[in-house]
Amino acid sequence: MKVALFATCFNDTMWLGTPRAVVTLLERLGCAVEFPTAQTCCGQMLTNTGYADEAVPLVRSFARVFEPYDAIVVPSGSCTGSVRQQHAWLARRAGDPGLEKAVTDLTPRVYELSEFLVDVLGVTDVGAYFPHRVTYHPTCHSMRMIRVGDRPLQLLRAVRGIDLAPLPLAEECCGFGGTFAMKNADVSVAMGADKARHVRETGAEVVVAGDNSCLAHIGGLLERQRAGVRTLHLAEVLASTEESRA
Repeated sequence: MKVALFATCFNDTMWLGTPRAVVTLLERLGCAVEFPTAQTCCGQMLTNTGYADEAVPLVRSFARVFEPYDAIVVPSGSCTGSVRQQHAWLARRAGDPGLEKAVTDLTPRVYELSEFLVDVLGVTDVGAYFPHRVTYHPTCHSMRMIRVGDRPLQLLRAVRGIDLAPLPLAEECCGFGGTFAMKNADVSVAMGADKARHVRETGAEVVVAGDNSCLAHIGGLLERQRAGVRTLHLAEVLASTEESRA
């Protein structure tokens, strides 16, 4: 199986530890992972803000770059959702049958990280060791758009040494929502403050999620509150082992 990593532009520019952790994790599980250097943004930000025409070249690029691969692994529910749901619409809107076919053929091979681990590799115990109290925030796009369900929790429950604490009102949005956080800052901060309070109530040392965009929002609030709670992407917890922490 030819496996490619789509790092996402947010991770590639700000959270390099996440794509590196994905490669470490997948290689430990026997996958040979390629990182196509021609990859760019999936176009979600343009599409969500009304620049559909400008997003089409990014759809073309994604289809061209990742066409050779059997599986494309994405450490982001948000970007996975964009590729699966927005690319087809953008291709139809562009009136390009060739692009529509390329997107239709490629989309079933695009997996959010927890989906790939549980559904494709068939594993929940990835050999991870993380002796900390952790709570998990299910991000909106992973939960409502691509419906990863409890796959991330299955993976976390199998981590050795972990103390996994349930997050109160876990399914409530953290308030980030991409440009929503800038256009509706007061509402966004209020929602994030609720989420941060619930995280603190768990007594967790670390809050984990599958999207660094949401973690950036939650983590910023926790830091300003001097809560002493770290944020980590799911991939970074799953890539952690006794040897890596020695």
